[in-house]
Amino acid sequence: MTTMPVAQPHHLSRKAVIYIRQSTGHQVLTNRESQQLQHAMREQAHHLGWPDERIEVVETDLGRTAQSTDRRDGYKALLAEVALGQVGIVLSYESTRLSRNCTDWYPLLDLCAYQQCLIADRDGVYDAATPNGRLLLGMKGILSEVELHTLRGRLIAGVQQKAQRGDLALALPAGLLRQDDGVVVKDPDRAVQHAITLVFQTFLERTSASQVVRQFRDQGLRLPRRHRNRETVWRTPTVAAVIAILRNPAYAGAFSYGKRQTQVPPAGGRPRQRRVPRAAWKVLMHDRYPAYVTWETFTRVAALLDDNYGAYEHNRRRGVPRQGAALLQGLVYCGRCGHKMMVQYKGGNEYLCNYLRGQTQAPVCQRVPADPVDQQVVTAFFDALAPAELDLYDQALAQRRQHQEEIDRAQHHALQRLAFEADRARYRYEQVDPAYRLVAAELAQRWEAALQTLREAQEQYTRRRPGPEEEVTRAIPPALREAFSTLGGSLPALWRQATLSRAQRKALLRCLIEKVILDRRTPDTIVTRIVWRGGAISELAVPCSVGALADLSEFAQLEAQILRLEAQGHSDETIAERLTSQGFRSPQRPRVLASTVQTIRLRHGRLHRYRGPRPRCVSGCLTVSQLATAVRVKAHWIYHLISRGRIVVGRDEASGLYLFPDRPETLEALRQLRDGQISELRY
Repeated sequence: MTTMPVAQPHHLSRKAVIYIRQSTGHQVLTNRESQQLQHAMREQAHHLGWPDERIEVVETDLGRTAQSTDRRDGYKALLAEVALGQVGIVLSYESTRLSRNCTDWYPLLDLCAYQQCLIADRDGVYDAATPNGRLLLGMKGILSEVELHTLRGRLIAGVQQKAQRGDLALALPAGLLRQDDGVVVKDPDRAVQHAITLVFQTFLERTSASQVVRQFRDQGLRLPRRHRNRETVWRTPTVAAVIAILRNPAYAGAFSYGKRQTQVPPAGGRPRQRRVPRAAWKVLMHDRYPAYVTWETFTRVAALLDDNYGAYEHNRRRGVPRQGAALLQGLVYCGRCGHKMMVQYKGGNEYLCNYLRGQTQAPVCQRVPADPVDQQVVTAFFDALAPAELDLYDQALAQRRQHQEEIDRAQHHALQRLAFEADRARYRYEQVDPAYRLVAAELAQRWEAALQTLREAQEQYTRRRPGPEEEVTRAIPPALREAFSTLGGSLPALWRQATLSRAQRKALLRCLIEKVILDRRTPDTIVTRIVWRGGAISELAVPCSVGALADLSEFAQLEAQILRLEAQGHSDETIAERLTSQGFRSPQRPRVLASTVQTIRLRHGRLHRYRGPRPRCVSGCLTVSQLATAVRVKAHWIYHLISRGRIVVGRDEASGLYLFPDRPETLEALRQLRDGQISELRY
């Protein structure tokens, strides 16, 4: 009984394909013996009867993994040729070269069985059309897939075991170097050390990665970054580079493993890595590296970065304070649905809750004007600070002076580095043979470029460095020192001045306020709950403007009071003052206006009895309407000239009318003004 199929004439009439593959580019460069063993399958093809001209070698998949057919163009072309009946035998050193995935392995077996194509490896030749051949090839495919998982699990277990001990030699960021004996030390370059320390100090002062980038760019500073060849290079600062430094626990002296998790998209494609929470890290060991900052500082920085990420509906964080007019940006929540409210500046400052509208197309939950809420919350904030006695200006000035010293030191280090590069360029130029003019010319250009870069950096350093007069202007005046000695009493006055920016005011509010919950239960009242840090809660009733009198919650009482006081003979101004003192207000003003009283009074047909009707005729005088009829002009034209100042006349105190002398000269003067003969009249 034959145990191994033999190549038949219909097999030999077609070509033999030798499939060669290695998993990684490193294997292609270093594991040359494996390539030679796979190329040696040509001898087996000769032994089976295929001439050299009908043997084809497919090696376009070198450096490609066999987990799937993604980017394996050679394997896909092989399947196409087998399906067309052009291949008589497929040769590979072992089945794992063809596939390590049964999903990709069995379609090849089905095509080979249908087209009567043989499969050969170093152990023998198999016919997928026979039961024994199908069974053996199927077992080889299963074993190759299991072997991949076994190898991977063994390697990962070894890496994790080494990481648990803290001995895994992970890639180190700029500022940390691993010596030949495995000990990690700080970079001996003081400029690198100072630049990394300055990043953390600037972030703790500015609390924003973008502000750190702006500070570095304004001062002409660069960031040290680790290059692929493990060399430290100086790059222009970016937000991503600053965040990478701030989030790296190695700068806090901690060894960490498992900070990221690889995920394959559901629709396929390249795997992606996402950051996992610190509690889910597999290994975290403190005091393994020399630290630039303490672990407490690193934890605080990480919390600030997470809090600055203001994806409202996703993570309900506050975001970094910005320069917008709404002071409670990032702190306001809806009292009806509980979701975070966004800020809208179109048509006035407003807090808007549109979460349900975006999710279910429901109407906007509520829309609240921002200004009255901000005023009441700021007043409550001042009341909470009333007992405090602080001297923040001295502290801020000292921090600013210290920060400026750190910036000067970083710029000095940068100048030293540029001076060293210029000196090295000069040394190279002096060492070259002057007869070798091409090299000498190039080195001379590099020396000149290095000197030019050094001169520009020195000019920028001199221009940006603050002078003595600027330090004097920053000194604290005695009046300001007296104001800052009691912050609770002086902060309201400073708040109204331009000393504090909007972002600084928001940062001050966040020091004490955790969140603010708004619920507009009635059109003219916003119920405001302030949740303070520590858990205390304050509740305020904030009045707000409405569009109509009927929207006032106390409109019935207001109307009754106006009618009662009007019946007693009081004027509109007197009624408005009394009602304001009782706590009433107009729809769009915090007090009762005389026009509001007049509107309600006229609705009920109440006319003032103490003021009689205006007289139609006054003896010896002409009214505006009488004068307009006599001169044959419109009364509106005369009123317009009075408002423009071309007719100067006062109102009569008794009647409240504009009165003109009833004389022919008055009519003639007005006719001349009408005809353009004179430009103005005075009475």
